[in-house]
Amino acid sequence: MRGTYKILIIFSLGLSSCFGTFSEGELHFRNGEYEEAISEFSKTLFLNVTDIKSLHLRARAYEELEKYADAYDDYKRILSIDPEYGQAHAGIGKLYWKLEDYRQAENHLLKAAKYDGDDFETIFLLGRTMLQNKNFKSADEFLGYAKDKNPKDPRVYFYQGMARSAIGDTFGAAGSFNMSLALDPDNLVTLYNLGIANMATGEFEWALEDFNQLLKKNPNHVDALARRGMCKKALNNPTACQDLMIAANRGSQIAKMNMDDC
Repeated sequence: MRGTYKILIIFSLGLSSCFGTFSEGELHFRNGEYEEAISEFSKTLFLNVTDIKSLHLRARAYEELEKYADAYDDYKRILSIDPEYGQAHAGIGKLYWKLEDYRQAENHLLKAAKYDGDDFETIFLLGRTMLQNKNFKSADEFLGYAKDKNPKDPRVYFYQGMARSAIGDTFGAAGSFNMSLALDPDNLVTLYNLGIANMATGEFEWALEDFNQLLKKNPNHVDALARRGMCKKALNNPTACQDLMIAANRGSQIAKMNMDDC
């Protein structure tokens, strides 16, 4: 009996080394040890092929290693077990985003939002995907939801500003870009778009301040120089044509299209 007991102990120890645990795999994943994590999750799944948590983190590990086909297969396996598992739809949506297939990305991210509507990253990426698909009103709406979930993220306000610009809500766009700049003051792309939005609302003095500020930080931004010239022109500033001519000579098409009376 004692010999049998020892054999059982050895056998059980052998099993524990052959079959991994979710906690070990999760620890490897959190430490950025993705190959090791995949190995542990694969051992766990050998015993329990429907372990959704292991499938999910293995898919995420595959993503980190840019093994997108393997990640896709795991997400599809999850959905075959639970069609309403929101994070699997989100994972597939993100894969399609990386492949620049924005139609498929939007379809899956919409399902993810339906089943897991509290996830900020899902809602935020859905809004950006809708922008890519030119669904500007929906993009504005979903970016608004994302903003409610994380009001301190400047990216949300920036992309909402882009969506509002596209639907002609220039005052709303200016407000969004202002909020984005308040949270990320050094973002020159946002500053440039704020200047454009202020021009669209007829606030040429504000727009002039925006382009002046931008050109102090980046004197080589020829389109900002061109738009500053346009603002000066609207304000009857005598140096308007000087800005436009310099910008045109540096290759700005915006300047070339606005050289009337210069």
